[in-house]
Amino acid sequence: LTLASCTQTQLAITPQTTMSFRPRGSRGGASQAPKGYIPGLGRGAAGFVTQSDIGPATGRPKSATADDGDDAGAAAANSSSGTGSRAAELRAAKLAMQKMQKAQSTTAAAPTPFEEAPAGYVAGAGRGFGGSTHTNNDGPTGSSGPAMEGSLFSGKDEAQFDDDDDEADRIYNAIDERMSSKRRKHNNDGNNNSNNQSSSSAIGDQFRDLKEKLADVTEDEWAAIPDVGDNSLRHKQKRREDVFTPLTDSLLESRSKHNADASAGGQNALAGTAQVMDGTATSTAGFRTNLSGLAEARSTVMSMSLDKITSADSASGQTTVDPKGYLTSLSSTKIASAADVGDVNKARLLLKSVRDTNPKHAPGWIAAARVEEAAGKTAQARKLIMEGCEVCPDSEDVWLESARLHSQDQAKTILAAAARRMPNAVKIYLRAADLEHHDSTKKAVLRKALEANPNSVTLWKAAIELEDADDARVLLSVAVEKVPHSVEMWLALARLETYDNARKVLNKARKHLPTERAVWIAAAKLEESQNHGDMVDRIIDKAVRSLDKHDAVVTRAQWLKEAEAAEASGAPLTSAAIVKCTVGRGVDEEDRQRTWADDANASLSRNAVSTARAILAHSLSSFPTKRSLWLQAVDLERKHGTASSLDEVLAAASERLPRTEIFWLVRAKEKWLAGDVDTSRNILTEAFKANPDSEPVWLAAVKLEWETGEIERARVLLSRARERAPTARIFMKSALLERECKNPDVALDLLEQGLQKYPTFAKMHMMGGQICSEDLPKNKDSLDKARKFYQRGLQKCPNNVVLWCLASQLEERVADYSVGSASAGVTKARSLLELARLKNQKNPELWVEAIRLERRAGNDKLAISLMARALQEIPLSGLLLAENITTSPRVEQKSKSAAAIKRCPDDPRVITAVASLFAAERKNDKARKWFERAVVLNPDMGDSWAKLYAFELDAGTKETQDKVKERCISAEPTHGELWCKNVKAMSNRGKTVAENLDAVAQSLRDRMRLN
Repeated sequence: LTLASCTQTQLAITPQTTMSFRPRGSRGGASQAPKGYIPGLGRGAAGFVTQSDIGPATGRPKSATADDGDDAGAAAANSSSGTGSRAAELRAAKLAMQKMQKAQSTTAAAPTPFEEAPAGYVAGAGRGFGGSTHTNNDGPTGSSGPAMEGSLFSGKDEAQFDDDDDEADRIYNAIDERMSSKRRKHNNDGNNNSNNQSSSSAIGDQFRDLKEKLADVTEDEWAAIPDVGDNSLRHKQKRREDVFTPLTDSLLESRSKHNADASAGGQNALAGTAQVMDGTATSTAGFRTNLSGLAEARSTVMSMSLDKITSADSASGQTTVDPKGYLTSLSSTKIASAADVGDVNKARLLLKSVRDTNPKHAPGWIAAARVEEAAGKTAQARKLIMEGCEVCPDSEDVWLESARLHSQDQAKTILAAAARRMPNAVKIYLRAADLEHHDSTKKAVLRKALEANPNSVTLWKAAIELEDADDARVLLSVAVEKVPHSVEMWLALARLETYDNARKVLNKARKHLPTERAVWIAAAKLEESQNHGDMVDRIIDKAVRSLDKHDAVVTRAQWLKEAEAAEASGAPLTSAAIVKCTVGRGVDEEDRQRTWADDANASLSRNAVSTARAILAHSLSSFPTKRSLWLQAVDLERKHGTASSLDEVLAAASERLPRTEIFWLVRAKEKWLAGDVDTSRNILTEAFKANPDSEPVWLAAVKLEWETGEIERARVLLSRARERAPTARIFMKSALLERECKNPDVALDLLEQGLQKYPTFAKMHMMGGQICSEDLPKNKDSLDKARKFYQRGLQKCPNNVVLWCLASQLEERVADYSVGSASAGVTKARSLLELARLKNQKNPELWVEAIRLERRAGNDKLAISLMARALQEIPLSGLLLAENITTSPRVEQKSKSAAAIKRCPDDPRVITAVASLFAAERKNDKARKWFERAVVLNPDMGDSWAKLYAFELDAGTKETQDKVKERCISAEPTHGELWCKNVKAMSNRGKTVAENLDAVAQSLRDRMRLN
């Protein structure tokens, strides 16, 4: 137990009562505590007695001095002061316990159940309760002795306080006083409120009679009552400045997008104000305003403005105002925000400082006027610029700006004053001429200007442009005298004169301008226009020498640019003459061929064909035996020239390089295509003389006779070729001719002769096998002969993939020859292809043939397995990837197409397969784009052209179809599985490219319909 817990129970005990102490657990029969025992004293606690020690108050026996105890307890209670110091309370408790010990030693035990209290015991003294006396029915609660009067915690009668006790008492007293003052203040406020209520009610009662008299006030008297002003404190307080909070980037971006959208939609949003032009409300600064009143005010202002403008023409009854234009200008009026106004004010201050610092600085006045104009204050801008004209009268820019800001009539007056002030200002006169509406007045202004400025080329040009041809010639004759240094004037005068007068004018110009190359070039063009071609070269050559003599620096690149310009103006002879005289200037001897070839290509890229032709002609004159230059010239004439120019170049090339067969052959082919077969034969005859043992020439001659239907002449030529220039191709062509003529036995005999001389030529083995398997009757003998050709070919040419594929296809078709079953043929073909893959590893053609074999045999699972193995062995094969895309299920084609494009993005077969997939899904635009990409990647791939043409036949127009066919004919494709198979078929021999394209495209369309 603590001292604080003891304060809950206070006991007043008389000196005559005694108290026995016994443990809580022993209730009767227990031994008494030893004399002088104080509970807790050994632990340092002060002696005290609790309610539990003495039992309930109702059960205490009455003492003989009960009446006295009532008075003593009351006195103790009245004398209790409660200092609140814990040290004082503890000290008082110790003193009380000492007195109690003394009383116990002198007083005997009482026979009551609680025993008598010790002498001097004061109930509740240990808990801080005073020595008051109170008598009730339960027993004594206090004492009436004088020694027990007063509070035990007053302490000063018993012992002296220390400094800590005094300080603690002062603190607690200060706290008590503080709390008491607060309570008093609270009570005073409540009283004041009640007083105010009573006073207000009293004032209302005082004015009650005046309120009753208000009923007699008339309307006029009531209207005469003045308004009460608002003199509240909120209007007298100083207005707080606005507090701006930085916005986030996301909010600014969203706001800018909103403004952009509002502007695009016919709305106007400025400086945080969202204004909807087609709505009826505007939200600004958190409140909404009805725009109906604003619309009415706007219409009123507009009508007043229109009336004011039209009042000037009221006499005539007409108006010069365009209502639509006026409304458009109103809608485009910019509403300046607070930020714009602040910027304008800053600009005004800055420019004012500039004008004050340097008033003669014309740009400052111009800038200030434009700032006012931008701010919408045109009158202020005009005032400033007129002041600038007074301060800077010698600045033509200020005068021009002033004319711009004023009306047309005022501008004329201003420019007249400026012209008087500055008679040599050309811009002033030009601006004044622009303000005039009639040519006569413009001419008058310009002539007045020419009187003051006779040496101004600009004024002469402006004046000449207003005149007709005759008057312009007169003005130009005067102008060249006034400004002889102007090349344009001389050239313009020469163009207006006749041939003889133009020559005189140009001669005069050459004397006045000896270093100007344009005069010489104009003279050359003049001679070319009169068909004096010999004079053109002489003039250009003389021009080059004259310019060098006068130290006029003209580079080679500048001369070539002049040549291209001359060609563009329709003077190709002048262009060629310039190239001839200047293309070799500054070029080293060893770099001439390469440099000239590059110059020709560069000019050709700029569509300067004549210049490029002239450069190549000059190059060939210097290097007549360079095959590359002749080929470049032939290509130029084939693309940009005519048939005659191409024949001339080819004839010159054949003459210069007779041992080069290609020029003979190309010339002969061009003549044959033009329908001139006899000339083509003569050209080939000359080619035979120059190249008697040339295989290409012999074969070209044979083809010419073969294609024209002269089979006997072709057979004779082949026979002579086998004797004079025997080659493997000649034997093959001989056998092919006999096969086409339905002579298989003769063809086989020729193949045997050729194979004896050229056993490693694989095409003769292929042709022999095809003749035996296709042209001969299908029996066992034909099968054996075909096998023999293929076996010999595979022995001599084990690396030829086509031979392996033909041999496997022959074994696959053994059932057609009534030799074995189809399954046996498939097994033999499969073994051949496996052997081929062992000898030719990582060959995609063999893998594709094996996969197709299994699909034809119905072994789809085996085909899928082979495809997986093939892609694992050759992952970057475009042929395999394209085959995988084509043969995969529909649901897998997209994913496999994406994978194939990642592996082979530039393979035309993969691109074509993807394009076919898009075409099947009716995505025509994408399909056309991918087909075009395929034919651009490899124009020689006939399959791509055929698939593109088939697609255009299904989804394109007649125009696109014809365009694709023309491009294919010009490309002349020779490769592609489907293309070669169709072209080399005996039934398609002699067909043109267009016919083959139609046949392959039709076969593709038929296959698509079957699928």
